[in-house]
Amino acid sequence: MSSSTDDVNGEGKKQKAKANYFLLCTFYLLHFFLLLLAGCSQEQQAVELYVDAVMLTEFNENEIAVERLNSAVQLNKRFSLAYSLLGEIYQDMENYEKSAAAYEKATELNPWSFKDYFNLGRVYHIMKKFVQAVKAYVKACELNPTHLESHVNAAECYYEIEDYNNALVYGERAEQIDSNVSELQKMLGDIYESRKDYDQAIASYKRALEINSNDPEIMTSLAVSYLKINYNEPAKELLTSVIQIQPENNSTHQYLGYCYLRLDEVDKAIESYGRAIEINNKDWEAYRGLGVAYMLTAIDNDKAADDSNEALKAKAVEQWRLSLDINPEQPRRERLIKLIEKYSQ
Repeated sequence: MSSSTDDVNGEGKKQKAKANYFLLCTFYLLHFFLLLLAGCSQEQQAVELYVDAVMLTEFNENEIAVERLNSAVQLNKRFSLAYSLLGEIYQDMENYEKSAAAYEKATELNPWSFKDYFNLGRVYHIMKKFVQAVKAYVKACELNPTHLESHVNAAECYYEIEDYNNALVYGERAEQIDSNVSELQKMLGDIYESRKDYDQAIASYKRALEINSNDPEIMTSLAVSYLKINYNEPAKELLTSVIQIQPENNSTHQYLGYCYLRLDEVDKAIESYGRAIEINNKDWEAYRGLGVAYMLTAIDNDKAADDSNEALKAKAVEQWRLSLDINPEQPRRERLIKLIEKYSQ
């Protein structure tokens, strides 16, 4: 047994030695060719600093590597490779402002670099600077028309800035590259949903679930699309399944409350909205929906001449006021204020 282990360890050491030898050869060749390209001593110094930086990154000495690269670009301000590597290192260090600045310079000096445009887009994406990100991703898509992630990310950034037409263009191009990606189908569903094309949204969400079944986020999105076209029973089934997977998902309880209202199951709506509020007491939509459920119960009690309806109306008004306290600028706030005034008299 020990002999076999020694053989394996010995083979591993040989492989590691070969890898290190290959790495060293690569660096020496890189150094040699860059020096050939350098036309003066200043540029030669810049190349040597760059090669040092490459070696330093292999040993995770990023701060020293940054110092070398900054010195290199001082000596040669058109050294695009140095700016590109600076962008990578700053990205690894999560210094995204400096990373973006370095990639911007790299793309300015080398406008044919797909890698730098893609990474620039990714850094702006992380920073949630979606307008700048989409410009970089679009250029990356032009340079590499078959790169899936560039198209997906461009579509996502267009979606974030609410340019749904261009989001759809890049989403559909991504689908042509590879349609069997659940995240892509989910995003296409979101885009169609925002364009109020609910049939297409449902089709995309269903494709996403075929690829990645039982994903709670996709199931919830599909349920919401069903609600938009009054497919309430299928929505209820999906939302109930999501709650079994994620019992503490307050938004799902809130959607289920709305679904029960649509199905005229008001008692269950009150229960679902109440559970949503237990999980997140800042859910203004749940308070608003709970108020509607209480008011519907009170109106139904009116028909039955039940004296308890005034207390239910008061509860409804209380929930609506809480909703407005949490989000005073919510959609249809004027309608809610009128209802509060009407039933507070």
